[in-house]
Amino acid sequence: MIRNLYSRRSFLKNTGFGLVLASFSLVGCARIVPSTPDAPGYLVYIGTNVNSETENTIFLYRLDPTTGALTQVSGLKGGASPTYLTLDAKRQHLYTVNETSEFRGAKSGAVSAFAINQQTGGLTLLSQEPSQGGSPCYISLDRTEKAVLVANYMGGNVSVLPVAADGKVGAPTGMNQHQGSGPHKNQNMPHAHCFLPDPANKYAFAVDLGTDKVYSYQVEPATGKLTAKPEPAFTAKPGAGPRHLTFHPNGRSAYLINELNSTVTALAYDAAQGTFRELQTVSTLPAGFVGDNSCADIHVSPNGKFLYASNRGHNSIAVFGIDGSNLTLLQHESTQGKTPRNFTLDPAGRLLLVGNQNSNNVFTYHVDQKTGKLRPTGQSIDIPSPMFLFVTSDFTRAGK
Repeated sequence: MIRNLYSRRSFLKNTGFGLVLASFSLVGCARIVPSTPDAPGYLVYIGTNVNSETENTIFLYRLDPTTGALTQVSGLKGGASPTYLTLDAKRQHLYTVNETSEFRGAKSGAVSAFAINQQTGGLTLLSQEPSQGGSPCYISLDRTEKAVLVANYMGGNVSVLPVAADGKVGAPTGMNQHQGSGPHKNQNMPHAHCFLPDPANKYAFAVDLGTDKVYSYQVEPATGKLTAKPEPAFTAKPGAGPRHLTFHPNGRSAYLINELNSTVTALAYDAAQGTFRELQTVSTLPAGFVGDNSCADIHVSPNGKFLYASNRGHNSIAVFGIDGSNLTLLQHESTQGKTPRNFTLDPAGRLLLVGNQNSNNVFTYHVDQKTGKLRPTGQSIDIPSPMFLFVTSDFTRAGK
């Protein structure tokens, strides 16, 4: 049983949101949009910050690739606060962190593995293990898919859990505790916020908001052994608060979003050494903006021409053009809600979906393929505390 004694993102109690959770469950969290039964499209898994072992906490939708309409398929029991998730390449298994502070009597969150029903997209729990740190907020698979990589925000550490042939996760086999702090009030201790492999699967990088550093690791998938390199792969400006890292499709560049000073840093990647070099740092905010803001998510378009970053406070997606090593601001588009923690692009890069955590909704946008700019589709859904969106092809309609 998981108890959520503390979560930095939890606002249910303070807002009274828990009182209306039952109404969300009854209506299925959706405005049902008509669609053609055999139309091709995508599936969208949405993880939430709903802290319940018995309620639906992951939701499954179909996404119309032309209109951007979202149609609910089902609500799924994903355990307490499944705030970040990933699927394997064959879409047979789904993995999620459960962002809690206590699991099985220990100060830890959890990692859950599910089998995916190939006809319905539904989930069956296979296994659940401790994450070895409080409030895990990020999960990824190494590229052999034999290990999951987990960032524990309140634990200030990263861990590795093995993945068996049947998709189950085993007990953690590697953990490394970060040390240090930064000048910002939110940097009194390490806060691991991202842990992902590089394109060649040679190194894994952990982004730590609390220490302003990106740490480099080597992971042995077969054994789950985790080895830290002695020096950080990159050190951000003091107080920047690096949060998420993403690679360009060319594998030679990467981009770091900095939560605390609302910037994006373009990086050159040395794949041989597993290190980064700063090329450019730009603001995610419009000139003259006054108010509180913190950045959250970052993605490169599949064609490698555009970069997108989310602002919480300004409540916008910042759109940048990518020209070699240079980023050029193109647009700020409103997310039409509060606190856009996570967003994503469809596999073709023609639609962008954004989840507004504190206004309980998801909106979709058309992406102009020539300019990269966003245009609202007019389509949205209501959903409790959306934290993560994963878009994949609709495998449930294969062959139909």
